[in-house]
Amino acid sequence: MASEDVVGKSRGDTAVTTIVNLAEEAKLAREGVKGPGHQVLTICKSLVAGGVAGGVSRTAVAPLERLKILLQVQNPHSIKYNGTIQGLKYIWRTEGLRGLFKGNGTNCARIVPNSAVKFFSYEQASKGILWAYRQQTGDEDAQLSPLLRLGAGACAGIIAMSATYPMDMVRGRITVQTDKSPYQYRGMFHALGTVYREEGFRALYRGWLPSVIGVVPYVGLNFAVYESLKDWLLQTNPLGLANDNELHVVTRLGCGAVAGTIGQTVAYPLDVIRRRMQMVGWSHADSIVTGQSKEALQYNGMIDAFRKTVRHEGVGALYKGLVPNSVKVVPSIAIAFVTYEIVKDVLGVEMRISD
Repeated sequence: MASEDVVGKSRGDTAVTTIVNLAEEAKLAREGVKGPGHQVLTICKSLVAGGVAGGVSRTAVAPLERLKILLQVQNPHSIKYNGTIQGLKYIWRTEGLRGLFKGNGTNCARIVPNSAVKFFSYEQASKGILWAYRQQTGDEDAQLSPLLRLGAGACAGIIAMSATYPMDMVRGRITVQTDKSPYQYRGMFHALGTVYREEGFRALYRGWLPSVIGVVPYVGLNFAVYESLKDWLLQTNPLGLANDNELHVVTRLGCGAVAGTIGQTVAYPLDVIRRRMQMVGWSHADSIVTGQSKEALQYNGMIDAFRKTVRHEGVGALYKGLVPNSVKVVPSIAIAFVTYEIVKDVLGVEMRISD
């Protein structure tokens, strides 16, 4: 009984302390002073906004995302998908509605933490770079240049991609497998365990190098172009697009679309090589990958993958799936950016991407 009284008293003290702390923070907030928990709450809200943005945007374009990956990795001697419209119709006819969204669950499980870490890392990197830039120049009113935004965006992309890369690797394989595949991954965790057990830990990071290299033009340009274009529209206000120093949602959607198109076009060949390297060593791959042989083409690194792809299929192979990806990436990136800022506004997050 004595111990229970101690526990009960401890819980009561904890509850009272929590209430007092909340009251103190509320008082500080009214006085314009931020309590110690304010920044943590702001960071959590920013992470939630990034996660929601990533999940919503990828789910909206899941059929195009799957078709893009199938076009990227399909063996030239086993062509089943030949174009965007034909490819979507073929998936619908052979696999039904579920086939259009195969791999989307794994993609969402990956993209939510990926997007959350990416957006949050960008804001923190931007603030750190801006502080260092102002200290160096001595100009307290200096703002981030497009080059500095590119650096912040690239850092954020590399951190987020590296943290979740094994999930992306198995997501690619789950997306490619069909009902006729000789072996079925039953889900993300089953796939992670199977790859680790049969191919080793390093297999989970196949294609990581071209992914890192591709982060600079893709993520970096996405952020830099979006932010620079948004700032330019706010400063010049052409056609009255800015109202009370704010851009309309449709205008921000357009900014995201332009940023996404530029980023994905520059980095696309690296994305193709990444996907193909992820298929290496997959002994139970579908015929869409292996063709008439029993396993996918082997690559001894990124350069070898580029060389063999161009030698066997031509330069055009580096842009396989570009059309559905272009159709996909414009609404996907645009929706991600806009959803992120809308959710931040709803949650009352004070940090903004342009800070």
